[in-house]
Amino acid sequence: MGGLTKKTIKDVPLQGKTVLVRADYNVPLNDDGTIADDYRIKQSLPTLHYLMQHGCKIIVCSHLGRPEGKVDSKFTLEPVAVRLSELLGDPVAFVPQSVGDRVKVATKHLRTGHVLLLENLRFHPEEEQNNADFAKALVQSSGAEYFVQDGFGVVHRAHASTDAITQFAPSVGGLLLEKELNTITHIMQQPKRPLVAVLGGAKISDKITVIERFVELADQIIIGGAMANTFLKYKGLPIGKSVHEDDQGSILERIYAAARAKAGDQVDQFLLLPTDVAVATDLKATRRTIVNVHDVTDDEYILDLGPHSTEAMLTLIKDASSVIWNGTLGLAEHEPFAYSSAHLATALAHQKAHTFSLIGGGDTADFVLHWDSQKGGSFGHVSTGGGASLELMAGKILPGVAALMDR
Repeated sequence: MGGLTKKTIKDVPLQGKTVLVRADYNVPLNDDGTIADDYRIKQSLPTLHYLMQHGCKIIVCSHLGRPEGKVDSKFTLEPVAVRLSELLGDPVAFVPQSVGDRVKVATKHLRTGHVLLLENLRFHPEEEQNNADFAKALVQSSGAEYFVQDGFGVVHRAHASTDAITQFAPSVGGLLLEKELNTITHIMQQPKRPLVAVLGGAKISDKITVIERFVELADQIIIGGAMANTFLKYKGLPIGKSVHEDDQGSILERIYAAARAKAGDQVDQFLLLPTDVAVATDLKATRRTIVNVHDVTDDEYILDLGPHSTEAMLTLIKDASSVIWNGTLGLAEHEPFAYSSAHLATALAHQKAHTFSLIGGGDTADFVLHWDSQKGGSFGHVSTGGGASLELMAGKILPGVAALMDR
């Protein structure tokens, strides 16, 4: 199996058709409700341009945030319509509903080659319930003759706009979906070696299958972030008040058994944990204190890798041909503890010529996009999907992809 085995917009006759596109415009917002980062909107442009060039009427649907199935003005997609208009250089109409008569009227008045954005799908509880009637209403209200799945960040969920909707219109993949699936599948199946996996973030429980897959696949694994605290505690080291998971003993046994089978007595070099860490007694601290991992006191939080651990990581990735990075390495949203994540991002950007770097979505993507003056261009591929990229790496079936028409 290699990449996308489903039909895409290039495989069906779309000229002049009315097309409903599922995008992922779940963008980070500033406190004042403005868009903090438009990377996901920009990544949807190739699909929209293709449809515009083919004279389609384009209706786009998406979700934003977690409004819990109720209308919440904090999560309106109207600012996205404004930003999308600017990026396309063409006015994008906005309807403050996802289904119903106002959508029908707006679609009727939409000219070919133009775009209409619907209101947040998650204002309806039926969206996350994968409700077939709601999915049918989306197709009927928009008059869609084709459905295009281009929201990679949501295809690991079986929702009305990813799964049920495919029963009511011929359904194909968009160009972003195709690119994400092909890029991630390729690096997981035929990586250029050495392959180094850098895994951070908070929870092992979210990443068990992907860690096990990397034990099999990678030449080197580096563990950081709050996830490292759980590993350190398992090894009997003090972690103070640090974020960790207590109930992962049997899973860590399994991970170490697999790692030992692969690396023998080099297991601690293969599965590399921090040797020094940055700590503070307060999560809002403005100063880092560096200590050896044996010397963390009861009132301290581990909030980042220390300089020796950061240096060890950079030495290991220097000669890598492929690096997969998923999960920030510390409390990276707070500048004093973004040290190791920023150093990793800098190193990957500088060695782009000989190292293909795949940045997992979610918090890792948000961090590097905020850090990178090239807005993602400094890396091989910055994924738009957090959970979706993890599940794809772990080899799981993604419901929103499985439901599309086969090639």
